Order: sequence, then structure tokens, then C-alpha cells
Amino acid sequence: MKQVMNTSKKRDVQQQRLNVLRLEMDYELAVLFEAIQTKNKENQTKSKEKLMNIREELIKMKAL
Repeated sequence: MKQVMNTSKKRDVQQQRLNVLRLEMDYELAVLFEAIQTKNKENQTKSKEKLMNIREELIKMKAL
């Protein structure tokens, strides 16, 4: 029974992290869009790097 509860808690934590990552990705895509609109190369680069980090974490979680 204890193992089942631990597995359930782990799944809940993973789901919460997945939700946070998706929100971060949405926000960063909006930042990237704005940087593209304003032709701000520095912000474009930073945003792309953040998106790559989010992507890598999602891949590790097997969510993509």
C-alpha cells in the first residue's frame, strides 16, 4: 500500500512539473514573439536558449 501511495505522489509531482513547464514554454514563446517583432536579437537568443532548456527537460520527462 505504501508503494502505491509513493507512486501516486511521484506521478502528481511529475504532472505538476509538466504543467509548470508548459506554462513556462507558453510565456517564453510570447517573449520570443515580441523579440522578433521588435527585432531584438539579444532577447531572441536568450528566449531560444530558455526554450531549448525547457524542451530538453520535457524530453527527459518523456512528455514530448
